[in-house]
This record gives sequence, structure tokens and C-alpha cells, in this order.
Amino acid sequence: MTSAPLTYREISLVRTSLSVVAPQATEMTVYFYAILFARHPEVRALFPENMDVQRDRLLRGLLRIIDLVDDVDNLVRFCSRLGRDHRKFGALDEHYPAVGQCLVSSLERFAGTAWNPEVAAAWTHAYTLAAEVMIAAAADDTRLRPASWEAQIVRHEHRGHGIAEITVQPDQPYPYVAGQYVSMETPWYPRTWRHYSPAHPPRADHTLTFHVRAVRQGQVSNALVHHAVPGHMVRLGPPQGDMTLASAGDRDLLLVAGGTGLAPIRALIEEAAFSGMRRYVSLFVGARTADELYGLNDMLRLAQRHHWLSVRAAVSHENIPGQQGTLPQVLHEFGPWDRHEAFLCGPPDMVTTAVRTLLHQGIPYAHIHHDPLDTPILTAPLTPPRSGQEFDQL
Repeated sequence: MTSAPLTYREISLVRTSLSVVAPQATEMTVYFYAILFARHPEVRALFPENMDVQRDRLLRGLLRIIDLVDDVDNLVRFCSRLGRDHRKFGALDEHYPAVGQCLVSSLERFAGTAWNPEVAAAWTHAYTLAAEVMIAAAADDTRLRPASWEAQIVRHEHRGHGIAEITVQPDQPYPYVAGQYVSMETPWYPRTWRHYSPAHPPRADHTLTFHVRAVRQGQVSNALVHHAVPGHMVRLGPPQGDMTLASAGDRDLLLVAGGTGLAPIRALIEEAAFSGMRRYVSLFVGARTADELYGLNDMLRLAQRHHWLSVRAAVSHENIPGQQGTLPQVLHEFGPWDRHEAFLCGPPDMVTTAVRTLLHQGIPYAHIHHDPLDTPILTAPLTPPRSGQEFDQL
């Protein structure tokens, strides 16, 4: 980062002016992309055909950058992630000034009387600072790995309830750690990326298997489940995420999986078995009905081979023998878990409620791990929060 950090005056100016344009955020982002594509048509190919989601991401990314302008360490972390992630889109160094000019023009148009040369200079400084970090991070990443990997689907198996196990063979080795997630682009929706977790640790043949559920109105997931066949090609972005065993220290593990959230949890268990870990692991698998307890039999077979693994299942919408209730309810019943390291994956509502339950039972937030509940590149945690207050408003 070569530019100096923003001054307190500049921080005040960008935040005040952003609050002025916030009520017109939707119109401003539409205008921004219109002038960007008109002035620089070469960048249109970097974006998906349907821009609705992209407009929202621009605003949220901008808001997070402004929120971090007085926290240099986290600003660098966030912008570095953005820069590395933008490589898969084909972003080049020369694209950044074009985006910055159009962003300042858009802000000026919608800020009205709140705009003046001093505000313009503050925004130019803020954007230049972020762009420098993104460009440097992308350059460093270029020396380490490809921007993306081409991968062929080599196996596609339906598992019922709209779930498919999809195995791909990358065109070159794909390094990752058990528990991480992968962004994937399909041929049916170019430049639209979705995130899936490998259901296993790295393999010698470099194949990756994903558990994909076709969700309502999910174009990419439905294409992968119902239209993809062996031979189709997909593209993989670099691995992301910190939900790995390296963060667990020497504590016993609590693993919680809802639906296809079992994929990274299963990968963690297999990694633990492979490494000869000498800790106890308590796994809770949940679903609405018994038929939807995806992958439970595989986990029970693992428990038969490994004495340190215990497996419990819970259903919330069916009366059957065994545990009944949501996963957070069952966790509360079997707790406390304050001496465990917790890993959770599943629907956002389940994860949010389970985190609350574990916090109330005394697990420090630093010992609770889960993937971002929204767009990962925009919402992934930066530095560990000091408490569980982040969930007070959820």
C-alpha cells in the first residue's frame, strides 16, 4: 500500500456523503454500471448477464470498505481478499482506474449539494487506497496459483431429495484444506459463481466431490443437479474459508451439520481420522424428516470404525424414535459444550440459532467456526470478534 491512510477529515467526508446517497443506492448503482459499460465496453464481459445481484454486491462491498477506512489492518485484509477473488473474473490493473472514475461520477450525480471538490478528493483517495491493495494482492496471488481451474465432471449421482453428488477432475492439481469451500462457474450461467464445499480431504488423484442440493429458484444448483452429466466442464475459483482443523487447538470437537452442510463436516472427520487425531468428536446431523437425513448412514459407519466419533441425528418435523427437534434444541439438551471447539454448516437460520445456543452455553465465539452466511467474499470475518455480540440482532 503506497498511499497514506485517510485522515480523520477524509473519513468523515466519505461517510457523510455516503449517507446522503444511501437512500438512492439502487438508482446510483444502476447509473454506475450504465456509465461504466458505456465508457469502457471492454469490461462488460467480466460481469454476468443478469446484473441484479451484482448491483447489490457493489453497494455492499463499498459499504464495507467505507466501514473499514479507519481500521487499516482489516481494510488491507478485506481488499486483499477482493483483489485475489477478482482474478477469476479476468480483472486487470487497467480496469481499476476506470471503475474509480465511474464511481466518483456516480457519487457526484447523486450526492447533490453534499458534493464538492474536497469530498471528491477524499473519495478518490479512499478508492485509490483500496485499489492499490487489490492490485498488489492479485499480483502476489498470480505468483502462487492460477486464477481459476478448468474441471470436467467425471461422475454425477442423484441421491434423492434434489441432491446430487458431483465429482470433478481439475485440469491441474487443486490445493485446498479439508473444511474449505470452492467457488464454481457453470457453462449454463457464465460469470455467475456459487460456493460449494468438497466432501472430503484432498485426494491423490486431485478429484473433488461436491454435494449439491437444487434449491428453489437456484439457477446454478438446479442446472448442476438436473442437467449436468459427465463430460460437462465447470470452472473453479481458488479455495476459501478458515473452517479447518488447524483452528481447533487440542480441544474436543463438536460438529453440527444440516442438510448438505454435512459435506465440509464430513471432510473434517475424514481429515481427523487420517491424521490420527486423539480427540473426541461429537457429530449432530439434522433435517426436517428422517428421509432427509442425508449421509447419516455413512457417518454411522465411520463411527463404527472410530471409537472417538459419536453420531446423533435429529428431525424437526416428524415423530420418530430418537431425537426430535431442531439441531439447536438438541444441542441445548446434550450440552454444555464450553470445553469444545465447534464447527457448524447448514442453512443460515440453523447456523445462527445454533451459534446463539452455544454462546449461551459458554463457548467463546473464538471457538465457534462456520462459513460466512451470505456472499463469502463480502461477509467473511476479518479479525476474530471480541464477543458474541454480533448475533444479538440476528
